[in-house]
Amino acid sequence: QVQLVESGGGLVQAGGSLRLSCAASGSIFSINTMAWYRQTPGKQRELVAGITSSGSTNYADSVKGRFTISRDNDKNTVYLQMNSLKPEDTAVYYCNQDVTSSWPWGRSRGDYWGQGTQVTVSS
Repeated sequence: QVQLVESGGGLVQAGGSLRLSCAASGSIFSINTMAWYRQTPGKQRELVAGITSSGSTNYADSVKGRFTISRDNDKNTVYLQMNSLKPEDTAVYYCNQDVTSSWPWGRSRGDYWGQGTQVTVSS
């Protein structure tokens, strides 16, 4: 099994910055895509940013130029640096990792989610 633990959320004023972290632990052979999603009440979870194992990134149009996703493969950790935060960025942010695990009988691939961390941006 694989567990994801997120940290770094909180309350910040508009224009401020926060950095989210998400560390994976457990039976990990390799981690493929890592991503951050966010969700507000009554809305579907939306992709904020993703990063592949080779380092290619993609962003939602609403965060381009303000957010930066990065990863540390040695630490099995993905980060989301959020700058110039706006009240509309307020949401619960979820980490997602596509993990390949190695077992005595072979390998398996799974999609794992963090517990979510609240980000609140005040105007």
